[in-house]
Amino acid sequence: MKPLRQVTVIVKGIVQGVGFRPFVFRLAHQLNLVGSVLNNHLGVTIILQGSNQLIEQFMDSLTQSPPPLARIDAIEVINHRQLSQFDGFSIIDSHILDGEHANVAISADMSICLDCLDDINDPHNRHYQYPFTNCTNCGPRYSIIDSLPYDRCNTAMADFVMCDRCRAAYTDPLNRRYHAQPVSCPHCGPQLTFSTINANAEFLYDSSMLIALEQAVEMINRGGIVAIKGLGGFHLVCDATNNDAVAALRQRKQRPAKPLAIMVTNLAQAQLCVSGTPAEWQALTSPEKPITLMNKRHTRAKSDNNDAASKHNNAIALSSLLAPGIDRLGIFLPYTPLHHLLMQRLNKPIVATSANRSGEPIITNKTDIEKHLAHVIDGILDHNRPIINACDDSVVQVIDEQVQVIDEQVQVIRLARGYAPLTVNLHSPMLSNSQHSVLAVGGQQKNTVAFGFDDNLIVSPHIGDLFNLEAQQYFNQSLATFSRIYDFSPSHIVHDNHPQYAPTQWAVKYQCEHQLPPSHCIGVQHHFAHVLSVMAMHQHTDQVVGFSFDGTGLGDDSVLWGSEVMLADIHGFTTLAHFSSFKLIGGEQAIKQPVRILLALLFEQMSLQHVLTLPIAAIQNLGRHKVMNLYQLWRNNSHCIECRSVGRLFDALAVALDFIGSSQYEGQAGMMIEAAANDYLNNVSIEGLPSLLSVTLNRLSCTGNQADKAIEPVQWHSSDFIAQLINHLLTHSQSTSIKQQICWHFIHAISQQVNQVAQQYPQLPQVFCGGVFQNKLLLSQCLDDCHQGGRRFLPSGHIPINDGGIALGQLWYAIHHMA
Repeated sequence: MKPLRQVTVIVKGIVQGVGFRPFVFRLAHQLNLVGSVLNNHLGVTIILQGSNQLIEQFMDSLTQSPPPLARIDAIEVINHRQLSQFDGFSIIDSHILDGEHANVAISADMSICLDCLDDINDPHNRHYQYPFTNCTNCGPRYSIIDSLPYDRCNTAMADFVMCDRCRAAYTDPLNRRYHAQPVSCPHCGPQLTFSTINANAEFLYDSSMLIALEQAVEMINRGGIVAIKGLGGFHLVCDATNNDAVAALRQRKQRPAKPLAIMVTNLAQAQLCVSGTPAEWQALTSPEKPITLMNKRHTRAKSDNNDAASKHNNAIALSSLLAPGIDRLGIFLPYTPLHHLLMQRLNKPIVATSANRSGEPIITNKTDIEKHLAHVIDGILDHNRPIINACDDSVVQVIDEQVQVIDEQVQVIRLARGYAPLTVNLHSPMLSNSQHSVLAVGGQQKNTVAFGFDDNLIVSPHIGDLFNLEAQQYFNQSLATFSRIYDFSPSHIVHDNHPQYAPTQWAVKYQCEHQLPPSHCIGVQHHFAHVLSVMAMHQHTDQVVGFSFDGTGLGDDSVLWGSEVMLADIHGFTTLAHFSSFKLIGGEQAIKQPVRILLALLFEQMSLQHVLTLPIAAIQNLGRHKVMNLYQLWRNNSHCIECRSVGRLFDALAVALDFIGSSQYEGQAGMMIEAAANDYLNNVSIEGLPSLLSVTLNRLSCTGNQADKAIEPVQWHSSDFIAQLINHLLTHSQSTSIKQQICWHFIHAISQQVNQVAQQYPQLPQVFCGGVFQNKLLLSQCLDDCHQGGRRFLPSGHIPINDGGIALGQLWYAIHHMA
C-alpha cells in the first residue's frame, strides 16, 4: 500500500464565484482523494490526502486546466506531518474571520454562456425565456457583490429565497449551477416590470414579466426610447434604423454629435453594419462582449478579402445620426439573457447608450431614471435585482494586427464590464513583505482608482470625469466599495501633481484627516504616470522610451504638457522631445472653443490683418472685433495658459478645416481628422509619396527636471507646423480631397517625428500612451515603424492608455518609492 500524504493547497487569484470549489470537488473524487475545500480570505483553501502520485496528478490538472473563468495567480502547498481523519471529500461553507484581510481577486461580470443560452431557448427547460438565467460559468459578479467571500448572502441575491429545484442545483457539486450565487428561475428569482409615462408625466406599471418585455419591444418598434436595466446600469435604447428615433434621443439627451453605440442581434447582423478584420470579429465575440470600434460598412471603399462582411451584398440602413462625421461605429453583442430575449424579438440593431446625464455616472435604479431622465424616455424596462456596484460597458479597438496574441492587439479605451476590476498579480512580493497598503486616486478625467496590497494591484472599473458633485460622489462610493470588500485602509496615498484635480484634493484632505506623514502622500507627474501604467502591466522597471501624447496634464514647469517623449524608468524621466508651447487664450475656455487655439498658433506666424482675412469659417464667425480682442489677450499674455499638447494641435487643425466650430465632445477633432485621413488612404497609393510637411526642430538647453543633463531635448515647432498646413490649404482649392490629404500628412508627420526619436534608442522598449494614441491611424503608423526597425514595444494590454490608466501608473511608482 502506497504511503499517504496530506497537504494544504492555498490558491489565490480569481477563484471565488467561478466554479472553483465544484471543480476541485469533482477532480478530487475522480482521483479518489479525500479532504475538503472552502473559500476564505486567502482565496480557496484545499486539504488533500492520498498518495503522492495522485496529489501530484491533482496539482497538474489544477494548474493546467482550471475552470474557464478562473485565473490562478499563486499556489502555495503546505505539507502536513500528521494525517487527519476524513470520510471523503467535502465542500465546507465559506468563512472570513473578523480582522482577516481578504486577498481574493473579484471576478468581473460575465456574459451569458452557451449552455445558459440554450436553456433560455429550450421550451422544455425550466429556464425557458427567463431573463436572469446563469450558472457558475457566466452572469453577474462584481455588480452584485457587497462583501467577501462571494456567497449569496453577501450579494444582491440575498433576499431572493431559492425554490426547491434551484436549491437542489445550488447544493449539488456535480451541477453546473452549484454555488452560482445569482441562481434563480421564474418561480423564485428577479422579475421584469415595464412602465410608461402618461400625459401627466406619471409612470404606469405592468408587473407581468413576458408582457413587460413585449411592451418594451413594441415601444421601440414604434420609435420610442426605453430605459432598460442591464448588469451594471441602465441603457437608453431606441431603434438604430429609425432616424427620427435617434434624432429624438439626441435632442432629449442634449447629445448633438457624440457617437452612439449599437447592439446587434448576432454576428451575422453585425456583419451587415460594420466591416472588420478577423481580430476585430474575435474581439467583438470574445467572452467580455465589449463595445468594439469598427469601420462603418457603407463608408469603406476597399474591402479586405478576409472580411467576412464581404459575403453580404447589402448593409443595414442604419441612421446617419449614430456617429456623424466619423468612419467608425461602436458595436456590441447581447451579453445577458435579457438582452438576448430582447434582440430576438426586435431582430434589428438598437442604440444602447449609457443612461446618465451628461458628465454623470451611469444610473442604476429606476427612481433616479424617473427623477433625472423622465424627459428623455417613453418607458422603463426594470427588474428587482439591485445593482450594488455600477459598471458601464467596456470599449475597445483592435490596433496591431502583426501581434499574434489577441490580448496584445486589443486596446481598451474604457475599462469596465468584462475586464474590471482589473487585477495585476505582482511577480515579487513587494507589498506583502512591507505590509503597506497603497491607494492611487487617478486623474480628473476618465477616472479609475487603484489599490495595492499583499501581492495585488487592483484597478477599479471606469468611474468617469470628476467635474460635478454626482461624479465625485460616485468616486467616493467606489473607494468605499473596495475598502469594504477588502477591509482596505491605505498607509500611502498617491495622486496627480495637479493641485486642482478633485482626486488630488481628496488625497490631501485624507492625509490631513488621518495624519499620514507627508512622505506617505506622493505626487506623480501626469504624463510620467501614463508611461508607468503600461510599464506596470508588464511589471517593467527598467528604461523605456515613452511617448505620452494627450490633451492636457500639468507639467513640472507649470505648462500644460501633452507631447512628451521621455526616457523613463521606475525612478524618474528625462525629456527627449516635445512640441513648443503655445497659448490657450482664455484658459480652459479655449478647449471648448478651439478656434482660440488656432488663433494663438496663427498669431505667432502671421499678422493680425492676415489672420482676419483667412477664409476659415470659425474665424469669420467670430467677427473682426472678437478676433482683435483675442489678439490683445494673446499679445499681453492675459488670461492665457501655456500649453504644448498634441491633442490641442488636432483641435486647431479641425477648426482650420471647418470640421468643427466648437468642441462638442472630447476627442471629436481627432476622430474627424482620422476619418478624413482614412478616406484619403482609401483613394490614393502612398507608396513613395513625398512628405507634404516638414517639422522645424529646435535644440533646448537642459531644464531642472532633466534626470540626464547630457541629453539635449528636441522641440518641434508647433505654430510653424500648423502654418504649413494652413498655407497648403490656402494655395490649393479647399476641396474635400485636399482636406483629406492634409489630415493624412498631419498624422504622418507626427509619426515620422516619433520614429526619428525612437531610432536613437533601438535597444529600449517603446511605450505609446495618452489619449492621442487612441487615434488608430497614428498608433498603427508608429507601430509599423517600430516593427520595421526591429524595435520592441510594450502593448498596453487591458489598461487604458488614456487617463483611465493613470491610477495604475501612480501605483506602480509609489510601491517602488514608499517611505
